[in-house]
Amino acid sequence: MLSISFEEFEKDMTIQEVKNDQRYLKLLSEKFPTIADAATEIINLEAIMNLPKGTEHFLSDLHGENVAFQHVLKNASGVIRRKVDDIFGMNLRESDKNELCSLIYYPEDKLRLVATTESNLNDWYRITLHRVVEVARVVSSKYTRSKVRKLLPHDFAYIIEELLHEQQSEPDKQEYYAGIINSIIDTNRPTEFIVAICQLIHRLVIDSLHIVGDVYDRGPGACSIMDTLCGYHDFDIQWGNHDISWMGAAAGNLALIANVVRISIRYMNVETLEEGYSINLLPLATFAIDNYGGDPCTEFQVKEFEADSRMAHSTDMMAKMHKAISIIQFKLEGQIIARHPEYKMDDRRQLHLIDFESGKIIIDGKAYEMLDSKFPTVDPKDPYALTPAEERLMGQLHHSFTCSERLQKHLRCLYRHGSLFLTRNNTLLYHAAVPLNDDGTFREVVVDGTSYSGRALMEKLDRVIRDAYFAEEGTPVRDYALDYMWYLWCGPDSPLYHKDKMTTFERYFVADTELYKEKKGAYFELCDTEETCDVILKEFGLDPSVSRIVNGHIPVRTTNGESPLRANGKRLVIDGGFSKPYHETTGIAGYTLIYNSHGLQLVQHEAFESKEKAVLDGTDIHSRMQLVEFKTHRMLVRDTDRGKELAEQVDNLQRLLVAYRNGLIKEN
Repeated sequence: MLSISFEEFEKDMTIQEVKNDQRYLKLLSEKFPTIADAATEIINLEAIMNLPKGTEHFLSDLHGENVAFQHVLKNASGVIRRKVDDIFGMNLRESDKNELCSLIYYPEDKLRLVATTESNLNDWYRITLHRVVEVARVVSSKYTRSKVRKLLPHDFAYIIEELLHEQQSEPDKQEYYAGIINSIIDTNRPTEFIVAICQLIHRLVIDSLHIVGDVYDRGPGACSIMDTLCGYHDFDIQWGNHDISWMGAAAGNLALIANVVRISIRYMNVETLEEGYSINLLPLATFAIDNYGGDPCTEFQVKEFEADSRMAHSTDMMAKMHKAISIIQFKLEGQIIARHPEYKMDDRRQLHLIDFESGKIIIDGKAYEMLDSKFPTVDPKDPYALTPAEERLMGQLHHSFTCSERLQKHLRCLYRHGSLFLTRNNTLLYHAAVPLNDDGTFREVVVDGTSYSGRALMEKLDRVIRDAYFAEEGTPVRDYALDYMWYLWCGPDSPLYHKDKMTTFERYFVADTELYKEKKGAYFELCDTEETCDVILKEFGLDPSVSRIVNGHIPVRTTNGESPLRANGKRLVIDGGFSKPYHETTGIAGYTLIYNSHGLQLVQHEAFESKEKAVLDGTDIHSRMQLVEFKTHRMLVRDTDRGKELAEQVDNLQRLLVAYRNGLIKEN
């Protein structure tokens, strides 16, 4: 049913209004050259608007955990298992349902296993084909045939479409349906067909994917996650501080290059650099041996729980590389801070505070014992200057980062699909914070000589981030933006960090743990109140009565009784600790937020064992679902932002009809 009839629309529309839009309508008429074309498109769009809203999935802080991420995508955070339960109920044993789900998640691997274990393979194919087609039929039911058709693999498009829309329960169609299934088996194509159907289910069960920051660092699979995302049918990312660090490094910021290398070594994750992005670490290893060969680098040894099979080098060698790149990072960061006194981060320059004779550091007039006082590359008279060897090393690393084909491809993907914040369907997404003062007002932050706050600050910083890559190389605009990428990583007023300081230096070198403390910005306390969330939502043009904020960045410690639901449900913190080092702290292994036509659901995941175990035993991630918001009426496409766009298209097409029927534009 049209939201407004054409007769009503034409009655309200004056000829003069149509004349005012005539230039645009002439362009529109090239796509819809006749009254019939325009009317048909209106009918199509109105039909789409009356379909159920597509399912959105929200994930945050993946931190390189590719195996768990891939499984969450493949099982759609447990949605596929619930569909299988709904479809087959008590008609299938639990073990059969587990096997069916395992097949849908990993069809190629499961089919290879079945081929070696099943005694009557054709019977198994016949039964399985019926089951996977039934699942595909159910998950495709909320989409138009046109949309489903576009997702079908070319080789099987016609056959799949026939099976999805034929009801085998109808007597006249039973033989036809069975004949298609038998033909697939007789022509020796069942494995390819099953894989195609399972991939279609994956595409349909998640309509759009939101990554609320931090794909990178800690885990080993960030580049594999990015490969998946860059080929995904519909995704967006709100950059996190770890993403910005990698983006700045890929754009050529030397301090962030050093930071990325340091963190990769710190978490025993050098294969992301070496194998994933072809970053040559041999020059760093050579430099470390030459300058730190006799230094045990005790404070830079990898913690025992992190020294696992991913380790490609000796721990002693890695410790030397770890210390070497850390010292270079502190020098380069000191140079940036000196260039930008407006950052007000002079307390983060510590190399000049070291008393090299006593092995102590003087901070705020107090002397502190140092854990490590060996600084062979630091000149006490000019502590932030790189040595010639360090200059050469950073030149080589700069070349590796800026010339890595795969890294640059992923960087372009992050820019194309990313932003600092996003508003979508009454949801405000950003990774960490909107900087606030202690009284709850938006904090004024000076960027390039001008003060910004609230939404204006986020929009300005989004432009700065883009300038760091797209502005002409060597220009003041590009140089300023590249430096600011480092500030976004660790600056006190950065919306991606928003703590008073990042105490990396102290944690490596100072014995007194009091200096390790990092005070969170006002946002992290105030935004747990409804009042603050309402102010932020209004600032971004959303209605607080029906909207919510979704964040990541700060892991939710469920073991301490923390909840991801804050401010009476106005804010959801969905960093549940995908990264393995966080599992003990958070007590879980990640969250997924699901927003479908029935409302909002929060899924809490336990740790995933392995893909191999899922294929062999049909095991799955154990997840617990919590209902956050239930809609009394099912949400339709017309209730979404996409629906508003379609309604505007309908409005323009109705204007075109008026123009055609009044002779203002001629049909072709």
